[in-house]
Amino acid sequence: MSFFENTRKPEGFGGKLMVAMMNVGHSAVARWGLQFLNAAPDAKVLDCGCGGGANMKRLLKKCPQGVVKGIDYSPVSVEKSKKVNKAAIMEGRCTVLQGSVADMMFADNWFDAVTAFETVYFWPDLPRCFREVYRVLKPGGTFLICNEANGDTDKDEKWTEIIGGMTIYKDVELKAYLEQAGFHDIQIHKKKSWLCITARK
Repeated sequence: MSFFENTRKPEGFGGKLMVAMMNVGHSAVARWGLQFLNAAPDAKVLDCGCGGGANMKRLLKKCPQGVVKGIDYSPVSVEKSKKVNKAAIMEGRCTVLQGSVADMMFADNWFDAVTAFETVYFWPDLPRCFREVYRVLKPGGTFLICNEANGDTDKDEKWTEIIGGMTIYKDVELKAYLEQAGFHDIQIHKKKSWLCITARK
């Protein structure tokens, strides 16, 4: 397994190194994307593919009276996210669970917002995963997708060749999948090669 495969499902020492690197490396794009999320101070937010937990920490800051849950299918990511958000977990404002976005254990209509930073590239069945996100969101809730690669440049192909099971989607493709799942009011934001999409239930 190549070191870059750890972006998909971090494992072992290489995985631990990768989630630490992702926390730092993705911070600029995450901060940029988060400005497009209008979340109330007491919002309930779910971060899908929470990786190293840095974005959960940002969401907890953005929603100081809120609750932030994270889900990731890598045990290494879950462990790191728990460490990074230890204080909020002890306060009962944060939970990190291991599992798949395609089949989540959360109740219907529970979250005010769902975020996905640098992760939809690896979701195995996008239509199914988007339907799951739709299910757990409250009516009027927001789904935010933030990607460092928007599929508009040739260099994106380099990554999909290095990393197995990675697909870089263009904004129009993601918009079509979101509409199929029932989302509306889809907003697309771009900066450099970055892409941020918000959609409402």
